[in-house]
This record gives sequence, structure tokens and C-alpha cells, in this order.
Amino acid sequence: MALLKVKFDQKKRVKLAQGLWLMNWFSVLAGIIIFSLGLFLKIELRKRSDVMNNSESHFVPNSLIGMGVLSCVFNSLAGKICYDALDPAKYARWKPWLKPYLAICALFNIILFLVALCCFLLRGSLENTLGQGLKNGMKYYRDTDTPGRCFMKKTIDMLQIEFKCCGNNGFRDWFEIQWISNRYLDFSSKEVKDRIKSNVDGRYLVDGVPFSCCNPSSPRPCIQYQITNNSAHYSYDHQTEELNLWVRGCRAALLSYYSSLMNSMGVVTLLIWLFEVTITIGLRYLQTSLAGVSNPEESESESEGWLLEKSVPETWKAFLESVKKLGKGNQVEAEGADAGQAPEAG
Repeated sequence: MALLKVKFDQKKRVKLAQGLWLMNWFSVLAGIIIFSLGLFLKIELRKRSDVMNNSESHFVPNSLIGMGVLSCVFNSLAGKICYDALDPAKYARWKPWLKPYLAICALFNIILFLVALCCFLLRGSLENTLGQGLKNGMKYYRDTDTPGRCFMKKTIDMLQIEFKCCGNNGFRDWFEIQWISNRYLDFSSKEVKDRIKSNVDGRYLVDGVPFSCCNPSSPRPCIQYQITNNSAHYSYDHQTEELNLWVRGCRAALLSYYSSLMNSMGVVTLLIWLFEVTITIGLRYLQTSLAGVSNPEESESESEGWLLEKSVPETWKAFLESVKKLGKGNQVEAEGADAGQAPEAG
């Protein structure tokens, strides 16, 4: 028994075809929106590619760009089909291709749904990418004379100023790396020599942070050196006083920014997916209702449209059987090819 059967007369078929034609062109605009969202996210990720460890984070924008292009192509074609649907001569050209086209549309909707889910689920991968990338970027902060790394200082400083953050997980991350270049150190100074000798790796480590970590909203002048030394500053206690540095780490700030972007894009993509599913269902009803017209010349006759020709369990069973037959057919062909090669080998 057909699933969700609906009766159609000519008036209903005309309204369905016209409505689907209009919806498909709206869906073309939706495809452009998906493409634009993916392109915007890709540009935003490219801006901070220096502090990202790999290219896994580009999977989502690349998928959105691809699905946006496919959406424009499929829905433009569907609009043309709906426009020709009520002209028997023009519809005859499309009729043999409608079932494969609907199968492709169903596959497209499944992939679009998975892409929308990826917008919500790739937070963990993005967090690892940002964490390792920021860690490496901070190590190269001092290499202003090294080709390929000379812009890292500017990148990190602009990042900390724009996102109001400091370090990877916090400002104390700067205490563990030498972020001051050797060219700006006075190696004749006893303090510099003692600091370098006290470190196993021979690095100049200080309890200080770059200027970009300073919070301009703080009423007190920025304390960026000797942060943990209370005696170095008047009326200062680093444990109790609110520091005039950005407390939040840049990984958390960037993750929050990109997660917010991707969540918003995921919601938009899901809404477009629902719209696409509605169009696919409408196309199925249009195809089955037109196929039910006994004589195409008598367009006034009634017909029935349905979503599935059989129930869901029967349709699934028939699908599995067709897959098995296809597998057996390939196996027989392979055995026949082997048997044909055996005499030649003899």
C-alpha cells in the first residue's frame, strides 16, 4: 500500500508545480547563502591560519561552499522541471530521469544534514588545532628576523588586542617561553646572565608579558614586567589585586568566536535543509501524480500521488534485495571473466 497517498486534480497539480517552481528559486538563493557562509568562515579561518596547527578546521567551510554550489545547480534544474511539468511534450523529456534525479536529491539532503551537524560537532577538533597552533606561534614570537616568522609577533599582538586575551590558556603561558629576542638583551648585564644560567635550556625567561596583554580599561598603568614580584610595584599584590591584564586565554576566546559562528551557520543550514526536504517531497508528489495520469492528453483527469509506493518496511526490504542482486550479478561477471582467462593461460 502506498505511503501518504494524496488525490490530485488538474488544479492541484498546477498549483503544486507553480509552488515548487517558486520554492526552487528561493532555494537557489538559499544555496547562495550557504556558499557565502562557507566562504566567510574560510576567510575568517585563513586570517588566523598562522596560529592553527592543521587544515582540518577547513572541512566545514569547504563543505558549505560545495553544498552551496550543488544546491544552486540542483534547484535550478528542479525549477526547470516544474516549469515543464504541465506541458506533456516538454515533460516527456524529463520523465525517464525523474526517479534518478529524486534519488540524487535524497542523497544531497542527507549530506546537507551531515554538514549541518558538523557545524555543531567539530568544536573538539578546532580546540586542539587552536591550542597547538597558538603554542607554536608564541614560541616564534621573538623570531622577528627569521624568514617566514617575522610577522608572527604582529599576528600574536593583533590577536590579543582584538580578542582581549593573553597567552594560550592564560597570561602565565608567557612565563614559560622566551618571547624577548636575543638582539634586545644586554649580555654584559649580570641580571641577564643569571637568568640565562638559571635555566636548563639557556633561555631568558621573565615573569612578564607582551604589551598586547594589557587591558586599557584598567585605571592603573599596565604592569607587564615582574608581575609576580610584589616589592617591585607600589601597593601591589599579584594574588589579591585584580590584574590589569587580559585574564582569558586566546584559545578560549578564539574557540568561543568560531564556535558561535559555526553554531549560527549550523542553524541556518538546518533551516535550509528542512526547506530542501520539503521541495524534494513536493517533487515526489508531482512526479507520482503525473505518472498516474492515464492519458497525458486528458489533463482534466484525477490522479494519485504518494511519497513511497509501498510501506517503509517493504521499501527497505526491496532496497536490500536489489543490493543483494547487484552484488550477485557482479560476482557472476567476475567468475565469468576468470573462466574466460583460464583457457588462454593454458
